[in-house]
Amino acid sequence: MSGTHLRDDKDFQETTFVVIDFEGTTPKGYRPEPIDVAVVQIGLKDGRLQRGDQFQALMCPPVHAPLTPMGTDRTGITAAMLVGQPPARTVLSRLDATLMQPPYLLVAHHAPTEAGILYDYRDACPRLAATMVLDTVRMARIVYPQLPTHRLDMLLLHLNIPRPHDRHRAMPDVQVTATLFVQMLREGPWRSLSDLCKDAGYPAKAAQPFQEELFP
Repeated sequence: MSGTHLRDDKDFQETTFVVIDFEGTTPKGYRPEPIDVAVVQIGLKDGRLQRGDQFQALMCPPVHAPLTPMGTDRTGITAAMLVGQPPARTVLSRLDATLMQPPYLLVAHHAPTEAGILYDYRDACPRLAATMVLDTVRMARIVYPQLPTHRLDMLLLHLNIPRPHDRHRAMPDVQVTATLFVQMLREGPWRSLSDLCKDAGYPAKAAQPFQEELFP
């Protein structure tokens, strides 16, 4: 593999990376509920990783999971902004329908959060829920082992990536996560998509029964 580059890997060349972020409510005794989602697609074109289609939407949370003042302080989203917005099931079904040209992989910072929400809504977004998520936290632990923490703000500071003023909204967080992801692909040790998935992949829970049936 000496002298090879990740961009030379056929699987990597053919994959679209879908960077995703949720903001949500965390009702006591219940699973998190999304109120804000954003996606940015990244793919290799003319030898360079380039951004493509984007998606962003607010969602009205269910009655048991209202937006709290603490949530507003964190995200800048107000209850008034969510009035009249469609529920998560509608939004995620619409987002799922945009993924019509596989292969693709999801990318998220701290993948269990995004993967958990997608699994909870797997009936509405079966493609998303069954797709592996590359965790940029896991990537960062390999590329920047010297850092005391691999939270997003620490990584932005370390790499001199400007922190968005509306941090903790889904689209700004997706944009900086996409920048971080591309930077780590350049600096990291990976020479194939398979190696990257082994180190940073978070398997989709919704896909496991299918995989177990194929490989008993």
